[in-house]
Amino acid sequence: MNTVITSKEAILNVSRQLMQEQGWAALNIRNVAAACGVSVGSIYNYFHSKSDLLAESVESIWRDIFHFPGPEPCSCDFPDYIRWIFDCIKEGEKKYPGFFTLHSMSFLEEDKKNGKRLMEQSWEHIKKTLYTILMNDKNIRQEAFNERLNPQNFIDIIFSLILSALIRQNYDDSAILEIIKRCIYL
Repeated sequence: MNTVITSKEAILNVSRQLMQEQGWAALNIRNVAAACGVSVGSIYNYFHSKSDLLAESVESIWRDIFHFPGPEPCSCDFPDYIRWIFDCIKEGEKKYPGFFTLHSMSFLEEDKKNGKRLMEQSWEHIKKTLYTILMNDKNIRQEAFNERLNPQNFIDIIFSLILSALIRQNYDDSAILEIIKRCIYL
């Protein structure tokens, strides 16, 4: 058995592949080590616990689904970005079956407080980009926001609707797009 692995990224690549082929149950230290062809101790050189391996694997899968190798384009309008998110979700569900529905349950089994933090960390990038695109969208009517409905809590509402769609496995973006259209556009 090879006791030296090339990198943390190589382990995460194997973890993504295991998730694609075998689902959540395959993401544990022993399975990842076996798939990498290394000892369990070699995995612990990069990840201190199963929770650490799982957390970084999940973040790696989110990046893969939403193609985060670099900055996303911020010149599109807000509905176009929502469509892009839903397109990524649809493709992500095909590539990683069951990932979205089992994501929160898997973390909650490990440690509720830590699980919530890890999920929020995974989603923060999407929310920041939603905010940036919203603020750069010149088509939004000027009076769309006020002190009760400001851009940040609008993003929180839209993101909650996206998460609800993930949990319900309803990847139709038409209702969310209609709400957006009626709320912030002429």
